[in-house]
Amino acid sequence: MDGDRQRVRAVRERLSRGGPPRIPRDAPDFRTVTLPPRECDLVRDLFVEEGVRSVVEVGLAYASSALAIGEALVVTGGERHYVVDPFQRSAYGDVGWELLVESGADRVVELLRAGSSVALPGLVERGVVVDAAFVDGSHRFHEVFLDLYYLRKLVRAHGIVVVDDYWAGSVRAAVRYYEHNLGWAPLERLEDSRCRAYRLPEPFEPAFENFVWPGWESRG
Repeated sequence: MDGDRQRVRAVRERLSRGGPPRIPRDAPDFRTVTLPPRECDLVRDLFVEEGVRSVVEVGLAYASSALAIGEALVVTGGERHYVVDPFQRSAYGDVGWELLVESGADRVVELLRAGSSVALPGLVERGVVVDAAFVDGSHRFHEVFLDLYYLRKLVRAHGIVVVDDYWAGSVRAAVRYYEHNLGWAPLERLEDSRCRAYRLPEPFEPAFENFVWPGWESRG
């Protein structure tokens, strides 16, 4: 295990120090779209503490978060890591995937090259159940809301959902619906980062009469 973890960590450290081995023409800026090293470590540590062995991740890009999750799965003896990214080849030239292969983390990864609105319900149809999810895909409200809708079906009761870029009003608004209406409990573990983590309750369906408008705002 130590050798496997060192291999993943070596790729992570090189990516953090020098960036990806190449940036395809017109690809998104690395520093803008990638999860910073500190946040990567926080997500890794949370998943290790929770004993997470299976994960759904929305968004691969340059693989910074996927590598951190891969490191966690090496420690926990992880079994499966589903990664959803329809733009990995067209926008990123498969750089993120190549880094996962180099690190050895790809051994438990299934890369789904489709939009999350297609890939996630496909996983539901397959009967997939995971311990945790990490969400860093589209930041449009309706797409974040839909990601969380399907992740609610994929992540087991008392599992963890981590959402990146909570600072964005569209992301925050979508998450707050699930917090206020579906009992997603925020964890203090990531409150001082740009991510937020939630523990899911036992499944239930709220009465529509009990709908709560959670005071969504676009800023602040």
